[in-house]
Amino acid sequence: MADEKLVLTLDSGDVVIKLRPDLAPGHVERIKELVGEGFYDGVKFHRVIPGFMAQGGCPQGTGMGGSSKPDLKAEFSDEPHVRGVCSMARTSYPHSANSQFFICFDDARFLDKQYTVWGVVESGMELVDALPKGEPPAKPGAIQKAAIVAA
Repeated sequence: MADEKLVLTLDSGDVVIKLRPDLAPGHVERIKELVGEGFYDGVKFHRVIPGFMAQGGCPQGTGMGGSSKPDLKAEFSDEPHVRGVCSMARTSYPHSANSQFFICFDDARFLDKQYTVWGVVESGMELVDALPKGEPPAKPGAIQKAAIVAA
């Protein structure tokens, strides 16, 4: 379906992310699949670095885990890593993205063309800004529920 959005419900409200299948069709499909399985429900933001990004999507909350699905082939693009951009986390191997993602707080252009951009926050960025900070935070913020909705 064209123009779908990902809604991440946090304790503080909803973060609405416009999906970008035009940039990363495989990654958007994976996120939709995981959301449909309830994978992200209850998952914590385990790495939140002020001025950089908030990372989540690890089922263990450690940053070391992923889904049981195979890792994804990189879909790097020219889309800049700027405030509100959602991109996939990975290891040093380019084709290792799985379920973890991050949302940029600020310009992180040094990541451009090295990480797969799959969406951008349309509303609720102030809720992302307010997530507890740390690696990991003492009391991490969590995704209560993730849902895909039509635009």
